[in-house]
Amino acid sequence: MKQSPLPRPADKDQLHPRNRHRGRYDFAQLVRSSPALTAFVWVNEFGDSSIDFADPAAVKALNQALLRHFYGIENWDIPAGYLCPPIPGRADYIHYLADLLAEDNGGVVPQGRSVRVLDIGVGANCIYPILGHHEYGWRFVGADTDAVALRAARQLVAANSGLAGSIDCRLQPDPQHMLAGIVKPGEVFDATLCNPPFHASAAEAAAATQRKTTNLGRGRGRSVAPARNFGGQHNELWYPGGEEAFLRQLIAESSQLPKASYWYTALVSQKVALRSAHYFLQQATAVQVKTVEMAQGQKKSRFVAWSFLTEEERTAWRQTRWAPAAR
Repeated sequence: MKQSPLPRPADKDQLHPRNRHRGRYDFAQLVRSSPALTAFVWVNEFGDSSIDFADPAAVKALNQALLRHFYGIENWDIPAGYLCPPIPGRADYIHYLADLLAEDNGGVVPQGRSVRVLDIGVGANCIYPILGHHEYGWRFVGADTDAVALRAARQLVAANSGLAGSIDCRLQPDPQHMLAGIVKPGEVFDATLCNPPFHASAAEAAAATQRKTTNLGRGRGRSVAPARNFGGQHNELWYPGGEEAFLRQLIAESSQLPKASYWYTALVSQKVALRSAHYFLQQATAVQVKTVEMAQGQKKSRFVAWSFLTEEERTAWRQTRWAPAAR
């Protein structure tokens, strides 16, 4: 996700109303919460405090400060080279997902431990479970094909007492699958989320990194050597056939587990992939399909949501699983 090196109020004023990161970062406040951030803060051309978003160490320090200040995560780190996610955009997905659940629940977001969410591709950063648990008390299963990433995610959970018993990290033994091998017999989730790798190859991912790094470097009037400021391993950045192929596989597997999730969802970066996803979902005979639009300044994003449950099944689900969460 592209993020401006010079955050201004207008850049983030379209974030979800419940997103804690609307408006400009308050670096003085963040530094008080996380003094290690001090080394990376500088004054940009507008006279505002900022960081060098082309510097991976600065981006990680910012994330550590945000997670500590807003979400009570005292200990957060990732292995070198792994994806360091831009938190405002990740939080938006969580809040819009909550709204999607609320639409079927009289406008009330189902909250608490009875609500379970599956994160496909949880990564070493474990960001969606951290945000979703803090904001709504949901429990998560985080799945990944990368054993190193899973070990790091488990360490994050163990290092922060507030996450205890709320996040189960599972290794996907077969990289060709997303749901098979993860969802246990009879297991159900109230929602499934996913941020698919949207490049089709390592070369394509490297070219995108070069463009991003060049643009970020312009913010301080200098050239910058190619580096993934947000990091990312190959399974986080690219998938054979790209985003379209990934979504097709996910949709196919979800159709084999039609009653395992109230809503299946996945971020979709490219409009052509969105059109394809709707076609695949029609072929899979999904009962309901929605596209939820999101925005972060000029950055537009969206996720597609689908369900195989009939209205009668959805009503029974809400009465059984969400009514206790509302009490």
